[in-house]
Amino acid sequence: MITREDVENIALLSKLFVPEEEMDNLTQSMQEIVNFADTINNADTEGVEFDNINNLSNVFRQDDVKESLPVEEILSNAPEQAENHFLVRKQA
Repeated sequence: MITREDVENIALLSKLFVPEEEMDNLTQSMQEIVNFADTINNADTEGVEFDNINNLSNVFRQDDVKESLPVEEILSNAPEQAENHFLVRKQA
């Protein structure tokens, strides 16, 4: 059972703001999603094979090696850089 507290915790962890007037609707929607997932999990799959249902083999494209851009060009728009690396601020 999804509760308002669950939705509040998920929003907090996701760093999302959920307006109070949307909280009940979102709680109900998330419960419907969980119920749907439970329905799928409880489906009878006895005797059903799901591996390679389309009989495909090696559907990946060929790996083509290409020349990379020069490091200077890649870093040309970086606000901060050092020793051929992007510098980013540490998140608190």
